Amino acid sequence: MGYLSGKDRHFLFLQGPHGPFFNRLGKMLRTAGAQVWRVGFNAGDRAFWFHKDSYIAFKEPQENWPAYFENIIAEKQITDLVLYGDTRFIHAEAVKRAKSAGITVHVFEEGYLRPYWVTYERGGSNGHSRLMDMNVKQMRKTLANTEIITPEAPSHWGDMRQHVFYGALYHWFVMFRNGSYCNFKPHRDLGVVAEFKLYLRRLLMMPVHWASRVVSTARIKRGGYPYHLVLLQLEHDSSFTMHSPFETMAEFLELVVKDFAKGAAPHHHLVFKAHPLETGRANLRKTISNLAQKYGVEKRVHHVRGGKLAQLLNHTRSAVTVNSTAAQQVLRRGIPLKVFGDAVFAKQEFVSTLPLADFFANPGRPDIRAYKEYRQYLLETSQIPGGFYSALGRDQLMRLVVDMVLAEQDPYTALETGTAAPRQHLRLVN
Repeated sequence: MGYLSGKDRHFLFLQGPHGPFFNRLGKMLRTAGAQVWRVGFNAGDRAFWFHKDSYIAFKEPQENWPAYFENIIAEKQITDLVLYGDTRFIHAEAVKRAKSAGITVHVFEEGYLRPYWVTYERGGSNGHSRLMDMNVKQMRKTLANTEIITPEAPSHWGDMRQHVFYGALYHWFVMFRNGSYCNFKPHRDLGVVAEFKLYLRRLLMMPVHWASRVVSTARIKRGGYPYHLVLLQLEHDSSFTMHSPFETMAEFLELVVKDFAKGAAPHHHLVFKAHPLETGRANLRKTISNLAQKYGVEKRVHHVRGGKLAQLLNHTRSAVTVNSTAAQQVLRRGIPLKVFGDAVFAKQEFVSTLPLADFFANPGRPDIRAYKEYRQYLLETSQIPGGFYSALGRDQLMRLVVDMVLAEQDPYTALETGTAAPRQHLRLVN
């Protein structure tokens, strides 16, 4: 097959994760011989792309984007499209047209097995992933031809502070340096100024939230009662908005509290754990408290602000979520799980099909062997060690991701055909 090369490859980058990851990936692809271009839609995109000759500023009204994109791919003879997430308008329109033109679509996302891995797929992610059409039996058959060792994440890892920092910095540029991008529309319904304020507040309030979290977690651990854990998500996240049956988070919260009151044993409690990046757009704590009073379970319902999941998972009877990737940690421990939205891990072998009230009354155990096979399959395909936001995480990520992007086959096909490159299995020193 010869060595991997970017010769005759023309990459077009759209929006990426906050921070310098896309710039570094583009630089490495140029080193491999490829031509690389980046479309920026605001000053935040421009600030983190350091190769000015390859930067294309899109400053027109958003409705002009589809035609603008088609002109770019024709003019630059684009062979590959690279983006982060595939549901925001500019990405969804680009993906649709790229596929029609025979362009390879490379999609990055937060790791399905986070926090130590990131996701790399082709064609789509989350509800649009190839994993949605695969079953465990197919994965088991592929794994039968491999000799592999299950990698474990380090005992201490994470880049949450860097994630929040780059988010705040990105929105600062959009707020104060966005003059020439007057037609820019954020892909979320909240304005840029409000978004920046929430990120900044989140950054400043980290010590206070940490103290609150420690106290709440300690009270639950010392309470001595059985409890069920609810994994909350960001209401504006694409997994919730595009791949769930709920219009609002409040709708999901009411269903959970109502069915808990109906089905759970009277000595059981319910614990809501906020997403680590929850910025307080909506006062979920108050909403949960009001619902608990409405259904007469106010003394049995608790709320914990973000933080590490492990301490709460160690003692929970079951877990409920829309489709949070944190559910993978639930399954890995063999804890019963109920899921409502479309999710790559919602396989019949290890996700409950019971109505929620019945699930709270008597949750059944997942098939832990089937889940281990599923997890192993992901670690050998779409999950790459590293992270987008910390320097150490990017170093780890770059060691493998460039070759995967340049490879002829996507990660799933490469494993099936035996052409997948050897995987490095977590030798990170913190």
